[in-house]
Amino acid sequence: MTHVHINWRLASRLSVITMAVLVVLIVTLVQLQHGSGGISRADSSSQSQNSSNASNANATSSSQVDLGGTIAPNFTLTDQNGQRISLSQFKGKPVVLTFLYTHCPDVCPLTAEHIHTTMLQLGSQAKDVAVLAVSMDPIGDTPAAVRTFSKAHSMTNYWHYLIGSQQQLSPVWSSYDIYQQASKQSISHSMAIFVIDQQGKERTYFDNTFTPNQLTANLQKLLSA
Repeated sequence: MTHVHINWRLASRLSVITMAVLVVLIVTLVQLQHGSGGISRADSSSQSQNSSNASNANATSSSQVDLGGTIAPNFTLTDQNGQRISLSQFKGKPVVLTFLYTHCPDVCPLTAEHIHTTMLQLGSQAKDVAVLAVSMDPIGDTPAAVRTFSKAHSMTNYWHYLIGSQQQLSPVWSSYDIYQQASKQSISHSMAIFVIDQQGKERTYFDNTFTPNQLTANLQKLLSA
């Protein structure tokens, strides 16, 4: 079974959001207690600062986090058809980047299905979005296995499923803070989808609870910008 891990960057952002919400609630209670007398300068400063923190974190749902526009780490790998693919070649298009393995029994197939539904919902705009899936299984994700998986989830014409050796894949996992631990039975790994904008900047992170509607809306916003 796939185990979901939240990497440290996203956990940090989520902790900021939680603290910001708690502080805003406390400040609201103080305001109510003070009534028409207003609040002190110290309270006002604290409220302003924490409102700013909450705005910067900008988590729109439990499954979606604003990443703030940092440059996405570039990489080059080979897809299921033997084609060399670099993230940087898709500048000018939004990119959906995820991490999967073909023998995953649960989360990965569902993620592939959700991405396929998103592509259908985008309609003619789907051609303006790149989808990259990076393998989490250097041994099991052979070209044949990836082609079979892609066909099973109707993604053959929508994505580049990127494969390689442990030495080729692990730097990509590390650059996106993706955890991977292989055993004889299964592979434990982080579940993540990164939405990267047309300028190559990380814009949004989705965890495994995302819905196709959320991803579609996020991409449509980028495409209309």
